[in-house]
Amino acid sequence: MTEEKKTPDAAPAADAPEETKLPETEPDDGQEQKSGGEPDPEGANASEKAAETECPHEEDEAADDGKKPKRSEFKKLRRELEDTKKSLDAAQKHAAELDERLLRLAAEYDNFRKRTQSERAQVYASAVSDTLGGILPIIDNLQYAAKYAGGDPEKIAEGLSMILSKLPDTLEKLGIKPFGEPGDKFDPALHNAVMHVEDEEHGEGEIVEVLQQGYLYGDRVLRYAMVKTAN
Repeated sequence: MTEEKKTPDAAPAADAPEETKLPETEPDDGQEQKSGGEPDPEGANASEKAAETECPHEEDEAADDGKKPKRSEFKKLRRELEDTKKSLDAAQKHAAELDERLLRLAAEYDNFRKRTQSERAQVYASAVSDTLGGILPIIDNLQYAAKYAGGDPEKIAEGLSMILSKLPDTLEKLGIKPFGEPGDKFDPALHNAVMHVEDEEHGEGEIVEVLQQGYLYGDRVLRYAMVKTAN
């Protein structure tokens, strides 16, 4: 009975090497070594495709990130261009206003110049008319004295005295004041000393004689008095 039990146990042991034959599994091992030593291109492509399918928007986002600065820069340049155009328009408007103002000032100045010349001519004509109006009576008296004196020295002298008596009033009406009298103190701003004498009877710088009378028009010297001074 024991031998029959051992025989079936030994048979499977002898058949065991046939069930574990290695040549049948070599292709599988080769594939494993190939996948481990040399990468399979198809497998790599498959992994890359899988990675691409996992993040399909990364490249788009990177592209968008590259476009955003360009858009912002374009907007900035556009705003700067608009500001520059506004500044240019304002500058042109201001320049036009200044040009118009300059033209207006030039026209006003030209009118003022013409008006001033006209007024000055009128003032000069009025001054000449007033002066001659005051001198004409003196001229008339001189003509009468020369015509009716008849060569008589007394009549001539009398006529001259009458003319000279009217002269101060005529000059006063014209605003002209005579100056320079003997006994006055010498003033270089009014007098022109052409002679000098030593005389103890007169003071220092005293006018002894007036050779030619001076005249003032307001504060303006029309003619300096020509005098002789003492000491």
